[in-house]
Amino acid sequence: MGKPLGKLLVIDDNEDVLLAAKLLLKKHADLVQIESNPKKIPFLLNNDTYDVILLDMNFSKDITSGKEGFHWLEQILEIDSDAVVVLITAFGDVEMAVRALRAGATDFVLKPWQNEKLIATLTTAVKLKQAKNEVNTLRQEKSNLTSAINKDKSFSEIIGTSEPMMKVFEVIEKVAGTDANVLILGENGTGKEVIARAIHKKSLRNDNVFIGVDMGTITESLFESELFGHKKGAFTDAKDDRAGRFEIANKGTLFLDEIGNLSLALQAKLLTVIQRREITRVGTNKSIPIDIRLVCATNMPLYDMVDKSDFRQDLLYRINTVEIHLPPLRDRGDDLAPLSAHFIESYCKKYRKPLKKLAPNTLKKFEKYHWPGNIRELQHAIERAVIMSDDDLLQPSDFLFLVEKNDSEEIDFSEYDLDTVEKMMIQKAISKNAGNISKAAKSLGLTRASLYRRLEKHGL
Repeated sequence: MGKPLGKLLVIDDNEDVLLAAKLLLKKHADLVQIESNPKKIPFLLNNDTYDVILLDMNFSKDITSGKEGFHWLEQILEIDSDAVVVLITAFGDVEMAVRALRAGATDFVLKPWQNEKLIATLTTAVKLKQAKNEVNTLRQEKSNLTSAINKDKSFSEIIGTSEPMMKVFEVIEKVAGTDANVLILGENGTGKEVIARAIHKKSLRNDNVFIGVDMGTITESLFESELFGHKKGAFTDAKDDRAGRFEIANKGTLFLDEIGNLSLALQAKLLTVIQRREITRVGTNKSIPIDIRLVCATNMPLYDMVDKSDFRQDLLYRINTVEIHLPPLRDRGDDLAPLSAHFIESYCKKYRKPLKKLAPNTLKKFEKYHWPGNIRELQHAIERAVIMSDDDLLQPSDFLFLVEKNDSEEIDFSEYDLDTVEKMMIQKAISKNAGNISKAAKSLGLTRASLYRRLEKHGL
């Protein structure tokens, strides 16, 4: 295990100062490299790495102003932007210290120094260097993860050749390369997050992270903590400092799904952050600037909600620079065959089954079905059929919602478990009400919120 101060580089034109520094610091460092000629700095930095650089402010040409020190500080940071530099001078004052910190120095010490104070200053500087190294490692890991995600076909390919989807593709091509805020509107299960990821991948931010947040699952009490972060001790469960989603998404894309579920109070807080382009962690007063591409989505009628004062008009204006309307699956008849083939291939591979196909009469019935759960419903229906069917061709009987029954015909509930019956009843209610969630909930004797929870539970 190395010594606490690691590798140090000390640059000063005074040989006595260099000798004193080496004698003091070699007990605490793995290496103390001393140099009296600052012109050798580029060579030293290009051939080795140092945890901390201790740099004199004044050399022989300019005794008191510190100009040479600032010049070499700039040169060091140009070679290594993450370098940790502590400046030293015999003529220091507050003004020069402030200038040094603003110019990129980590700290500032005066000659003659106090040994204990110098060691303490360097110890703190070494910890900063270690933190920078950890951040760089995490940044690289994030980059690798992003690259891996971008190679995943489920994010890079959107299946669809129908006319409604071609219009969607046209909008994506036009808006992706800009930083314009995008609002994606569409029913549950139409693939809003897939579209958001496609926008991110085609954007200038595609080398940075994509962060998705389901606003419908965040409680009011945790809203600020989840989105803006918090300081340790800010509330009972805040055991550590934590960055929020906005901060994590910096330089990348932030996707806020189900934004229509926010209360007016939370809408106001979100609007403030979007307008100011900065966040403040809970428990602090420090503002942190953010640079994000914002993409929002909802299945709710935001314009009607604005008319009823349930959604802020100024927030709507902020998030919908460009709108993308996703068509429901029932309007994408030409896409049913390729979508089905895609999911069948995917689940046959996942469950190690021989490749199956849809029987022609199954596809015809698919084309007549209302698809209240849209693509998500198709996906889960095919997954179940692939698991349960022993045949190479998937027949209508392999899909519960295609089994035709007269309204007067009773269903033998003994054939199904409770979850399956509940799912069938929900599908039937939504289908009868043409996808209207409010009417379907009312017919089932449920609130909208209760029905949404059940839709999520059953993957509809």
